[in-house]
Amino acid sequence: MAGKGTFTLAATGDALITRRISPYKDPEFLDMLKLIRSADVAFTNLEMLLHRYEGFPAAESGGTYCVAEPQMADELVWAGFHMVSRANNHSLDWSDGGLSATSRECDRAGLVHAGVGPNLSQARSPAYLDFAKGRAALLSASSTFASFGRAGNQRPDMPGRPGLNPLRYDTTYVVTAEEMAQVKKMAGDLGLEYLRQKRVAMGFEGSGDPSSYSFGPMKFVVGDKPGIRTTPHKGDMEGNLKFIRDAARQADWVFFSLHAHEANVDKEIPATFIQPFAKACIDAGTTAFIGHGPHVLRGIEVYKGKPIFYSLGNFIFQNESVRYLPADVYERYGLGYENTPADLYDIRTGKDTKSFPSEAAFWESVLAICTFEDDEMTECTLYPLTLGFGGTRAKRGRPELAKGALAEKIIGGLADLSKPFGTTIHYEAGAGKVEL
Repeated sequence: MAGKGTFTLAATGDALITRRISPYKDPEFLDMLKLIRSADVAFTNLEMLLHRYEGFPAAESGGTYCVAEPQMADELVWAGFHMVSRANNHSLDWSDGGLSATSRECDRAGLVHAGVGPNLSQARSPAYLDFAKGRAALLSASSTFASFGRAGNQRPDMPGRPGLNPLRYDTTYVVTAEEMAQVKKMAGDLGLEYLRQKRVAMGFEGSGDPSSYSFGPMKFVVGDKPGIRTTPHKGDMEGNLKFIRDAARQADWVFFSLHAHEANVDKEIPATFIQPFAKACIDAGTTAFIGHGPHVLRGIEVYKGKPIFYSLGNFIFQNESVRYLPADVYERYGLGYENTPADLYDIRTGKDTKSFPSEAAFWESVLAICTFEDDEMTECTLYPLTLGFGGTRAKRGRPELAKGALAEKIIGGLADLSKPFGTTIHYEAGAGKVEL
């Protein structure tokens, strides 16, 4: 039986696109587009709803209520993208109306998309791209979302719930014996332990694991070294692995996308539940695991000849160009009906002195171009990108190839983040090369 052959993947991080990118002719921008368009398959995370304010804004959002004009789907196709992930913390910013409208716009533009649906099974199901060299599958999940945003299963007597494909996780706080005693004392002093015992007596809560103690939603255990331990939710993990195994039998190559803001203290270090989940995805048949979410770069790991990108950072970052925002956002910043979007963005960023505009890390990322021979990655080149840190609100957020000292700095930083995963990255000819 003939092998699957050689193909190339272009992978990027978050695309918060609110403005057209097709008018620009900068050489570094056009050179980047050539790289994307030269790949057999190009992927980005669509962290934006695309509709004409259909539905209504939800009571919670992922931060900014992310919505842009439907033609942004055409802009991504123009840039060369074939596949987009949809499961992220903005999927339900505009409730089911915005979710469904965005699905229609992706279909209209010809973008293969995965990660959301009218019920959990469809949100978890792979989407497929047929191209000259074969067939690729995309699955998409998010560990960062409002509780109402996750899709629900159907029953014979009840419809499912529209939403995103979730990857929940369990969190345990490891403390010393002395700290555990303090936790229990606080619970007693505040009356929380009394309320917990009442819930147990009434059958609303189990008695729990005797080796741990729950303080509200927080679970504590005694250990030698204090820390935060997270593990994948067993049901969500198995549900996702089932569909990866399904996709691996239906396609030549399988890509899994995870949107995860969760960190191990520093935002550049992924939370502990992510690595075992990523490896399990590859064991189940994933060709490349593509992470994003924290809006900064995270390290790269090569596992069994397959890449794990823990976060590719931002690709397009235009979240300060959303034209209309609901009252909830204005109220959050003490603003009223007389205020405008520019007023809100000025307050939120301290006129660019805090939050995203003040940190270069949010405006520096990479475009990963991976070559695969059958199922194994044979080459991975990382092209450094700049999104215009320090530029005006009207200009920043659009990516282009970084050059010179900035390019070397971006690749050097990513190399440092990748060392703990056993990955070596060399800087040569303006790009990073992953040592295989």
